[in-house]
Amino acid sequence: MTVTYPTRRDRATGRKVLMALPLVAVLAACEAPLDYDLRGQIGAFNTTKAAQTATTSRPKPDSSGLITYPSYQVAVARRGDTLNDVAGRIGLPASELARFNGMKTDDPLRQGEIIALPRRAPGTASNSTGGVDIASLAGDAIDSAPSTTPNAASTVNTTPLAPQPPASKPQVQSGPEPVRHKVKRGETAYTVSRLYQVPVKALAEWNGLGSDFAIREGQFLLIPLKDRPAPRKEASAAAAVPAVATVTAPGEGTSTPTPPSATKPLPQETVAPAAEAPKDLPKVEVPAPTRSASSAMSYPVKGKITRTYAKGKNDGIDIAGAAGAPVQAADGGTVAAITKDSNNIPIIVIRHDAKLLTVYANVDKIAVNKGDTVSRGQTIAALRDGPSAYVHFEVRNGFESVDPLPYLQ
Repeated sequence: MTVTYPTRRDRATGRKVLMALPLVAVLAACEAPLDYDLRGQIGAFNTTKAAQTATTSRPKPDSSGLITYPSYQVAVARRGDTLNDVAGRIGLPASELARFNGMKTDDPLRQGEIIALPRRAPGTASNSTGGVDIASLAGDAIDSAPSTTPNAASTVNTTPLAPQPPASKPQVQSGPEPVRHKVKRGETAYTVSRLYQVPVKALAEWNGLGSDFAIREGQFLLIPLKDRPAPRKEASAAAAVPAVATVTAPGEGTSTPTPPSATKPLPQETVAPAAEAPKDLPKVEVPAPTRSASSAMSYPVKGKITRTYAKGKNDGIDIAGAAGAPVQAADGGTVAAITKDSNNIPIIVIRHDAKLLTVYANVDKIAVNKGDTVSRGQTIAALRDGPSAYVHFEVRNGFESVDPLPYLQ
């Protein structure tokens, strides 16, 4: 009889097969998909808090250094920039940008530092006056206009103004809009990060803070958006399956409880009032709020309102009238600016007090000059000739537009 002994190669192959058998058995016993979430399963290591506070990256600015959201815009500073450089690049007055951010016009900026804009940058907003931002066009002229100084020689200024470039549509960021937090006295980057439950490192990256995370009073900070995880496939599949409604025959299902009065009448009870009401109450007449005729504005044109006010879409009202009809000042004030939009159509801005302004667009044959003092009802221009003659009329509290109808008589 011949005896055959296993070779060294045979013994190694057998050991490998025996070692693989438990793994095959474990995999065969798992009918459900494997779950690789090891949080809380390997000792003290836990990633739950990190996942809950994860944030997205800040959007990249456009070629002008602007990041545009539906409600506001911010500018991103470049290496070696000062506030003057940023203001010149986006087309806003440096003094206005400095006041809004609590800075000086010659302050140096860090690369990536966020500068909040008090209003839309020129050429990135549109309204009913042909795609031109009236506040941007007349901003410098309004700031430098005299308040009450009349002009003795009231002649028509026919010098053509430089045409403005056509408005370009900015890339508006989609998705949720970050909160814009204004820093108060005593706040630090750590208190702001704890307030919104975001990592202080992410707050610094979004706003271009220095290594010491220093912030200043009056500074605007963008709060990073939290990273939202994608929904689980099991939850999506369960939501896609419609629930099966159970239909019962009339009279079946949940029974109606029997009312107490059906078996035994309710006892007669006399409940005393908690307190006696006073018999004679004094009558107090509250006067209704009224607006005096002397303080109300008058309509610049007698006609029909063809378009109403809508914040962000139409910052004023459109009043139709006959071609060549006079356009009158809604109230007394000083002509703060006379400019033109991208279609070379004149725009008149009248200042009535420190903040209240009125705007008259789509007009022709201007009869006033910048700096003139006008009275209520005075003719300042005429409606343009054409099939659709109208004046676009706005009332602005500073640079913010408001509904003109409550101001009109």
